[in-house]
Amino acid sequence: MITEVDIHLPLRKAAKDDARRKAVAQALQLSPKRVQGMRLLKESIDARRRPISKQLRLLVGVDEPLPPYELPVRDYKPVADAAKRVVIVGSGPGGLFAALRCLELGMRPIVLERGRDVTARRFDLQPLHLGEFAGVNAESNYCFGEGGAGTFSDGKLFTRATKRGPVMEVYETFVAHGASPDILTDAHPHIGSDRLPDIIKAMRMSIINAGGEVHFETRVNGLLRSAQDNKLCGVRSSDGREWPADAVILATGHSARDVYRMLHDEGLLLERKPFAVGVRIEHPQALIDAAQYHLRPGEERPHELSAARYALATKIADRGVHSFCMCPGGHIVPSATAADEVVVNGMSLSQRNSPYANSGFVVTVEPEDTDAFAAEHGVLSGLAYQKALEIATSLAGGGAQKAPAQRVVDFLKGRVSSTLPSSTYEPGLTACDLHAVLPESVSWRMKEGLQFFERKLRGFAGAEALLIGCETRTSSPVRIPRDKETLQHPQLPGLFPCGEGAGYAGGIVSAALDGRRCAEAVYGY
Repeated sequence: MITEVDIHLPLRKAAKDDARRKAVAQALQLSPKRVQGMRLLKESIDARRRPISKQLRLLVGVDEPLPPYELPVRDYKPVADAAKRVVIVGSGPGGLFAALRCLELGMRPIVLERGRDVTARRFDLQPLHLGEFAGVNAESNYCFGEGGAGTFSDGKLFTRATKRGPVMEVYETFVAHGASPDILTDAHPHIGSDRLPDIIKAMRMSIINAGGEVHFETRVNGLLRSAQDNKLCGVRSSDGREWPADAVILATGHSARDVYRMLHDEGLLLERKPFAVGVRIEHPQALIDAAQYHLRPGEERPHELSAARYALATKIADRGVHSFCMCPGGHIVPSATAADEVVVNGMSLSQRNSPYANSGFVVTVEPEDTDAFAAEHGVLSGLAYQKALEIATSLAGGGAQKAPAQRVVDFLKGRVSSTLPSSTYEPGLTACDLHAVLPESVSWRMKEGLQFFERKLRGFAGAEALLIGCETRTSSPVRIPRDKETLQHPQLPGLFPCGEGAGYAGGIVSAALDGRRCAEAVYGY
């Protein structure tokens, strides 16, 4: 018999085979000698009480061994010369997974990426971390370039989008391209910004080796329509080249504002949607560890435990207030896409060994909250709202990507901090009253939220907590509508809006799943 068994084990015994076998035998009410094989399927930490334990889901062979296990491999067959041509705009997770799914279905993906490859992106980002700021590269930054915004922003794979498609196949694709097999069993899988670039490069080579194409520094600024039936038949790039296609998957991410303007100028329907803005909140990781793992004063985190995480959420006066993209053992990075902006985001390396933890701390912005910009910008009012806040953040920081910052205790009392603690934000901080930077409807809810979350997580609003502004790119303020069945734009057959930028995903895995769905929709088109 081969079956799945859930067991709990104390932290220090969880990795030992004899302890696992004994617990499995007890759960199945049989002799440990009958347990012929065990394989870990899922592992999570239970820190709700001491002693901390691990919950394990094991595949177990009773009276028979388990079948051999082989790591996932992806072998993409070369596409035929006459294969359907699919132009994919954007090489984030939505675009890359759309391209790989196209190959599996026998279609030829042509990926057009406005930014540069991941190796070149490293060089473009390096000056920000060496204190040699010389301006934001508008086409190669933390948002634009191979792999999209997630490449250098943590690589968190945890998702609640399990009903959107085969999540495990997404994980297996990452493993087949070099990710650690641990992501297949970890309840909160994470790759890390140090490892993800090589995985992205391996995906690119899979696309090219099977007959697909990947073109960098190719920004799309126009659509090609058939004169006979007005269907989309390709795109035009900013250098004047035309890229003919049988279908176009638009996977440009949440920061490609020029793409929304292009679609608007083309007369295509767009919709306003909710998003969120706020700040990054940074704490010593030891403070989060102590609160989440119930450590005693002076007690260090056990080496078997990773840096602790948290997720906090509430609603204040009909608006959500919540943590976002929490980075244990992480860093805060500058993620602007233009020189007149300051935008902060979080990331962490695979080891999550920074002495600091950070998270977005944001408030929901509903479409009506951006009405002040609607007279001039119409359906793009949310973009204007974001941009205005990013410019105000830059001015408050003083330029050169310095960010305005304030201790939480001073934010709560409405005073500028006389000193600021050390931070992982390398361009530098400027002491500022963030109430004067943030929209009033956001800042007062943040104040209420801080006090509420302090009751949930001790120290969250304490003396060591620091607010750094501003976090604005949580998601797109615009949705590109599409038919629920065909996934095509209702006004333009052949255009398949995809992923975060289109308003249909909220992270690496959900974007990857949506990319796969769009490729499958193109196959049936």
